[in-house]
Amino acid sequence: MYSFVVIVISLVLVAVWADRQLKARRLPPGPRAEPIPRDPRGPWLAFEGLRQRYGSIFSFFMGTRPVIVISKAQTAWDLLEKRGEIYSSRPRMIMAHEILSGGMRGLSMPYGKSWRSWRKIHNTGMSGRASLAYRTHQTLESTLVLRGLLESPERYSYHLQLFATSVVLSITYGRRAVSLDDELVKQNYDTILEFQNTPGKYLVEARPLQWFRREAERIRARDTILYTTLLRQVKQKMDAGAVKECISSRSLATMDALGFSEVELAYAVSAPFGAGIDTTVGSVEVFLLAALHFPAAAKKAQEELDRVVGRDRLPTFDDEPALPYLRAYIKEVTRWRPIVPLAVPHAVTRDDTYEGYFIPKGTTVYGNIFAMTQDPEMFPEPAVFRPERFLDTADPRFVEFTLPFGFGRRHCPGMHVALQSIYVVIARILWAFDLEPERDEKGKTVLPDPDDFKFMGLTRSPAPMRFALRPRGPDVARIIEAEAAEADIRLKEWD
Repeated sequence: MYSFVVIVISLVLVAVWADRQLKARRLPPGPRAEPIPRDPRGPWLAFEGLRQRYGSIFSFFMGTRPVIVISKAQTAWDLLEKRGEIYSSRPRMIMAHEILSGGMRGLSMPYGKSWRSWRKIHNTGMSGRASLAYRTHQTLESTLVLRGLLESPERYSYHLQLFATSVVLSITYGRRAVSLDDELVKQNYDTILEFQNTPGKYLVEARPLQWFRREAERIRARDTILYTTLLRQVKQKMDAGAVKECISSRSLATMDALGFSEVELAYAVSAPFGAGIDTTVGSVEVFLLAALHFPAAAKKAQEELDRVVGRDRLPTFDDEPALPYLRAYIKEVTRWRPIVPLAVPHAVTRDDTYEGYFIPKGTTVYGNIFAMTQDPEMFPEPAVFRPERFLDTADPRFVEFTLPFGFGRRHCPGMHVALQSIYVVIARILWAFDLEPERDEKGKTVLPDPDDFKFMGLTRSPAPMRFALRPRGPDVARIIEAEAAEADIRLKEWD
């Protein structure tokens, strides 16, 4: 009897093994024996090398987990959007999600009831309609950016970071950032740097052996104090009748219906504070890089601004519908050098097939946004900055160009707010200044490397650049100073 049981168990194990081998052979092609190549500039570039060898959809194993990388936009739309019911979860992220946040960060949360409640918070607070309420604040803060650039253009990155931080704080907590030296701001930036989960970064992701937790748990405790303190400050203002409406105030008012504890809600509402700063800053810095390399396109946008806005006031959101070339220009900024080149990975919750390939339950799926936005079939001459590619088109994917913001149910919930920030800053910089590249001792133009980027886990931004900003007329400085003085008064009243 014992021998019979052993034989049966052995046969079952062999059948399971054989089934796994058969399914593995039906996965998309990819490396099996050799290690996955790495690229210090970012994993999307390593994936681009594999795409050239294996095609636009390929696979490999991370430990025992199958991983599929998609490099064509249509494939990503077919799977991550049209089949969103089974492609909207996240792979298990032991360090970034479970240890560093106790499973409370919505960005890395598996698809389910808790995630849907998290998403409801941000859809309510940052939908296309809700984002309209933030335009006045974004306009005022952008005026201070212009004054900063007028006084110290070499500190462009600081001015942009302060703008993005203040906008995100106002949306999330109903308060501003007066300086990046604020301890609150510095602590949050440290948190952003910790929250990254690049492929293969942590051994524990491939082999879940949690023999180190002390430092990660210290960081989590620090973050928990930060987020709960910010939420409680909003609650105190609500009780005193002095709160500015924001995501936190709206969420506190519906806390019981959401089913979140105080700590869970504190993490949920912190999402824009954690993810909405570097993306905005990086996008505007890409604009600066593109304007230096492709001055003719910048000039066209300036000519349109001059026709529509004139030269006696700054552009506003009311001007946007009459600025089609500028809108196309901004879409091209997000395409030419995407700030999030590799989408946060999805996970498959049920076995699936696609074009003859088997995609087993539990597979991690990456959308290589970098490869998609540089696809010559979709974007001819992709290295060229050409806003015209988004004009005079009826293709809905170009009219509403959301590719750089992710896919399906997991696309960036702050997309509308981010695009508003990017629009108002770019429009006003183009209206106010001519960007001129640095020149060497012989007067020869020295352009920054268009591919020299800093990579920060999920996002990237251009390396520091040197350039000159020349006011576009004798009245520019006066107009900026006058509007900035008024913005100071209104923002002080707001705060």
